[in-house]
Amino acid sequence: MTVELSTVLGWAMVGCAAFPCAMTAWNLLVYRRPPRSGEPLTVQDRVDVCIPARNEAANIEACVQGVLASIEVPVRACVYDDQSADATPEILRRLAASDARVIQVPTQALPEGWNGKQWGCERMGRASDAAWLLFTDADVRLDPRAVAAAVRFAHRSGSDLVSTFPHEICGSLGEALMVPMIHFVLLGYLPMGFMRRDRRPALAAGCGQFLLVRGEVWRRSGGHAAFKASMHDGIKLPRSVRAAGGRTDLFDGTDLVSCRMYRGFAQSWRGFVKNAYEGLGSIGTLLFFTIMHVVGHLLPWAVVLAALAGAAWGRSLIGGAMAAMALALLTRVMLAVRFRQPWSAVALHPVGVAMMTAIQWTSLWVATRGRREWKGRVAGA
Repeated sequence: MTVELSTVLGWAMVGCAAFPCAMTAWNLLVYRRPPRSGEPLTVQDRVDVCIPARNEAANIEACVQGVLASIEVPVRACVYDDQSADATPEILRRLAASDARVIQVPTQALPEGWNGKQWGCERMGRASDAAWLLFTDADVRLDPRAVAAAVRFAHRSGSDLVSTFPHEICGSLGEALMVPMIHFVLLGYLPMGFMRRDRRPALAAGCGQFLLVRGEVWRRSGGHAAFKASMHDGIKLPRSVRAAGGRTDLFDGTDLVSCRMYRGFAQSWRGFVKNAYEGLGSIGTLLFFTIMHVVGHLLPWAVVLAALAGAAWGRSLIGGAMAAMALALLTRVMLAVRFRQPWSAVALHPVGVAMMTAIQWTSLWVATRGRREWKGRVAGA
């Protein structure tokens, strides 16, 4: 390898690792925690927490009880049983009989062209007259202060929709390799300050595990019908709200919301494959991320390992590779400390990046062939 090419490649590795590192450091300063106290909330701020449930017997009771334990804001737990084949319907009937704040929205057959989750959320949203709708998942656990804190954050930020990425619990190495990459991509590439100033839909972001939206704005934006076949409501709903003239924002709810998204390697892989490409939105974006991650986060390790094995690389190439490795690890350390991520994910960062890249390309493959599947259903079928 010529000296010139070695130098250019060395600097390319540093640049591709430095960009998400610097962006992460800045975003950690502006990714704000919501106010824990402040202006009193009244019945006018009532929140209907909407929980779509399909075969969630292991989760639904704990989720509903967590909603009902909310303080400082009036809440109801609205649940839609999405044709479950387990004990979910019986559990819901028992919960509704014991507390009038548990609302069972009647199940209807899934219409053609709809994703099951979006149909359930649409049914619950249309059945509600609350000022706020909080769309969440059955495996999400809410701190008693979470709902009130989110409403206060929405008021103070002047937002019509606010979202957060929960503290993601990883119970296995497979989960630790993939799940923390959510924060790596979010904090490493989304300029949050710019997102707040520029109201274009393309800059909207959110997480489908926690989407708090004004009921009137949700209806004005078309509800979940606006993206009825989607498997990525975390992106689609904020963009839909912005397209309707609304404001959206993100807050750090790590201490208020938690979730174990998936269990084990196989479920994590399938879960991310179903919508990873939809979250990126284009081949161009996929290529951008692939280049950034291969050059800045995978190639440096290959260069250093090859050098240790005896490859005669130039000093500029090896120096660039080692600097890129240090920047990548610094990024992951910052994220691990702030969001309580497993240290195994930090140590195995290049493996996690390789897994994420493989997931994104696999997601493109299944999307183009109409084979995106989750919980026994193909998207849009």
